[in-house]
Amino acid sequence: MGKLYVVGFGPGGYAHMTAKAIDVIEKADIITGYTTYVEMLKEFFPDKKYLATPMMQEVRRCRMAVEEARKDQTVAMVSSGDSGIYGMAGIIYQVAEEMGADIAIETVPGVTAASAAASVLGAPLMHDFAVISLSDLMTPLELIWKRIDCAGQGDLIVCLYNPKSKKRTTYVEQAADILLKYRRPETPVGIVRHAGRKEESSQITTLDKLKDAEMDMFSVVLIGNSQTYVSGGKMITPRGYTIPKSCPDGPGTVS
Repeated sequence: MGKLYVVGFGPGGYAHMTAKAIDVIEKADIITGYTTYVEMLKEFFPDKKYLATPMMQEVRRCRMAVEEARKDQTVAMVSSGDSGIYGMAGIIYQVAEEMGADIAIETVPGVTAASAAASVLGAPLMHDFAVISLSDLMTPLELIWKRIDCAGQGDLIVCLYNPKSKKRTTYVEQAADILLKYRRPETPVGIVRHAGRKEESSQITTLDKLKDAEMDMFSVVLIGNSQTYVSGGKMITPRGYTIPKSCPDGPGTVS
């Protein structure tokens, strides 16, 4: 029986790949994936056999991966971030079921964009948070606004994926307007572009100024909750611990 791994390889750099992801990719007979992701991996695994398809051909890509696994081969279907978070894991299982494929499938997790961006900004995700994509290709826009409104009501930290594209230029502004119903204008907002990659850049602004910030489809936007603050150029969301101002017995001692 063939084996199909659905692998999340993280933001793109080798340093953020898990040991399991590296091991699976190295041992796979064939690596399949979106063209851009395949090109990223060729830098680190140049001798592997690759099969790629462009954007909007996800179903074809999955069928191709399943067919290769049916030939008793080990196949790694790769995607950036975590394969089970806006990745290829779900559709792989659906396609394999539809095809009646008798193959073993295993999901290999990876560092997702939210955690990669958060690490750049400091510690913004230290309490409950919601990850919401502003892409309405597969989700009705009204449902996206409802989810953002609910996150605002619940004082959740909000992580926005796909904040802006050539066609969707105002969605992030509309999201900010919804959250401003529940949050102060000076609420910290962090924007990370190409998190974990060579081109990585970041900035910290505020909720009322988010509409003026530069971002694109490669950006992740992290909007703090009512407790989030900025110190030393880093976003920090308190978890709720009580921290004494000083230790009377000196550091490292136990009384």
